[in-house]
Order: sequence, then C-alpha cells, then structure tokens
Amino acid sequence: MTTIEAVLFDFGGVFTESPFLAAHEAGEELGIDVDVAFDLCFGAYHDDGDHPWHRLERGEMTLEDARATLRAMAAERGFEVDPVEFLFRLARDDEQRAPVVQRALAIKATGMRTACVTNNILEFGDGWRSLVPVDELFDAVIDSCETGVRKPDPRIYRLALDAVDVDAEAAVFLDDHPANVAAAEAMGMQGIVVGRDRLAAFDRLEELLATSE
Repeated sequence: MTTIEAVLFDFGGVFTESPFLAAHEAGEELGIDVDVAFDLCFGAYHDDGDHPWHRLERGEMTLEDARATLRAMAAERGFEVDPVEFLFRLARDDEQRAPVVQRALAIKATGMRTACVTNNILEFGDGWRSLVPVDELFDAVIDSCETGVRKPDPRIYRLALDAVDVDAEAAVFLDDHPANVAAAEAMGMQGIVVGRDRLAAFDRLEELLATSE
C-alpha cells in the first residue's frame, strides 16, 4: 500500500454542515420536495455545466446576478423562494465543528500535508474563512472561484496535488458529495464520502492513515 502523504479536504460538509443538507432542510420547511429544493439551488451538481450556481462557483458570475437568475428560475417553476437563503444557515454553530477542527489539526501536526479543495463563491470568502483557523489547518487552499475550475473537474484536484507536491496515489480526499469523491478516486486517490456524522468520516480517515504508515 502506498503511504499517504497528504489529505485533501472539502470545506462545506466537512468543517461545517453540508450545504446539501441545508438545501434539503429548507425545502422541508417550505414544503418543497427535497430533491426539487436541491435542484433549485445547485442544479445537477455532479456535472460541471452552465447552471448559475456552477458559474458562480467558477467565478464567472457575481452573487447578485446569480441570485437574481436563480430566483427567476425558481419562479418559472412556481416557487417564490431565494435559493441562496438556504445556505445562510451554514454559519450557525454545530456541535461537530470544534471536534472536527481539532482532529484535522492533530492530523496536520503529524507532518501530513493538507489542502482544502472547495467549490465556493467569492462573496462568501471572508465568511467561510472566519469559521475555522484556515492557516493552521491547510498548507494550501484551492478555491473554485479563484481558480476558475470546480469539482468534479479533475483539474481542480490536480491543482491541489501540485500545491502539496504529492502524487494522487499518495493522497486521500474527503467530500460530502459522492460525485466529487468518485472524481478524486478516478485520478488514483483514496476517497471518503462524508455523511451527516462527520466525525465518523474522521474515524475512517484515521484508520487509513494508521494502516498506510
């Protein structure tokens, strides 16, 4: 087995509650089918297309323009909602964030190289960075809105691997979206899909690291 030299982390869904969970919760509160709520906000997230949210994450649209377009698209389907409001709840405190941060810091303290590979938007930059000690957690941050590529495009993973100077086979990637993990695995990385219990994913990560030594 190849020794793991680096861990690549998604941000939302690993260090915060999942944005996909937030969309589902909002849909339930508004009486909208959860799959419809997800689609209203993110489109076909397993693809990298021209949906406004995808373009926003690639830095091709402003939040204001994307939000207006998303609201108009929702209205065309009979929903008077603001999909972006679904995501505001991600800044709320959750009981898993502190232990997740501590376990990630402990992993980095062993000498493991780390990177954050996030699909994010420019206007949320200060907000998400304020939630965790970014500089302590990660050797590199690969943000889709700055690079112009987003998961699951293989190029964003390559940027992260190059930033921490490891081959794909020597890296493990954690993300809450199965398609993003599958894309990383297709490049040769080991993958962990993070569920609602994010600490369970760290249990799995620590097992992988222990067996690769």
